[in-house]
Amino acid sequence: ANKLKSMIAAAVEKAGGIDALGDIGSVEITGGGTRIPMIQDAVRQAIGKGEDFVLSKSLDDTSLAFGASLLPIDSSTTNVEVTAEHEARRAQLLEEEMAMMERDVQMVRKDEIRNQIESHILELRSARHSTHGSLLPSSDEFASYLDGNDDWLFSDECENATVEELEEKWTQIQGKTQEFCADYLAATQADAERKEKELEDEAKRAAAEQDAEAGEGEVEDHDTRRLPFKRRMEIVLKNKTEANELFSGKNYQHAAARYAKALSHCNKFFDLSPDQQNEVNEVKLSLYLNLAFAYIKLEKLDNAFLQCNEALKCDATSVKALYRRATVLYQKRKFDEASKDLDEAEKLAPDDKALKKLRVLVEKQMTKQKAKEKAMAKKMFG
Repeated sequence: ANKLKSMIAAAVEKAGGIDALGDIGSVEITGGGTRIPMIQDAVRQAIGKGEDFVLSKSLDDTSLAFGASLLPIDSSTTNVEVTAEHEARRAQLLEEEMAMMERDVQMVRKDEIRNQIESHILELRSARHSTHGSLLPSSDEFASYLDGNDDWLFSDECENATVEELEEKWTQIQGKTQEFCADYLAATQADAERKEKELEDEAKRAAAEQDAEAGEGEVEDHDTRRLPFKRRMEIVLKNKTEANELFSGKNYQHAAARYAKALSHCNKFFDLSPDQQNEVNEVKLSLYLNLAFAYIKLEKLDNAFLQCNEALKCDATSVKALYRRATVLYQKRKFDEASKDLDEAEKLAPDDKALKKLRVLVEKQMTKQKAKEKAMAKKMFG
């Protein structure tokens, strides 16, 4: 970091000093090392800026190359000799960078598999209260199977496992689940297929009705009707119930559509009393949380993040909304932001087990990230 500050100071001095440059409004930085907080702080200190000064990262490789081509050639740098030692060092750094990139790819894949396993276990636990929950085994062996896999996710063995070992574990878990829950899985699959067929038939009927109305030169929008509160709420809850059933059947795409439809009806209430408004807000909170979970299942993390934000607009103290958003941020590898949401959630529910488990995962990743940044900085600046 000191070498970097000296290099920047020399460049500033060559340009006439800070006073000659005037108020620096923007600084562009690029390259993998610029993600390291220590490097960013060194840049700010070298130009006399504080922590609130934002460093821009908008330039791409093409822009940098074009800009460099426009710079006048400094004759003082044309006679620099590139030795074999320099070339060897450059090759070594390139090899190390490629190795770090490969480790990043492996890390992302590991997190994906762990998330699949964790979601699978959570679904099996919650399925006990679903339509076909009675078909799940009630034996101690099945309970031990769930607990064992849950514990394994937080073990050193899981943490140190390779991608191949994690994929093999995930395959074993799926096979074992099939053995334990064959009747339940068959029933939920049949439900999903039936729901899919019903939705297809409904879509065809709706399209036919719309075509017929359009042929008559008129399309009626029934959603604009000023329905009584009770009737509109019945429509909202009907859509929510159907969405929950679709979700239980792992039909996440159609479940998300139903949750969204229920939310659209929530926006059609009018002249609400304070009690009615509170009831609508509670339903909307639940719908936003469920829709966020559906998007997580569909791996549409940006959409899930937005729904978590909407849920927190309904209730800024919702522990479930904070937890769900922290989960999304964890999967997006934004560990600092995930940690902040967990901080808020733990103030509200300090004994929540789910929060504690996610906290362990986030802190492990933050420790790894800091170690990686430290190692990268050491390689770059010695």
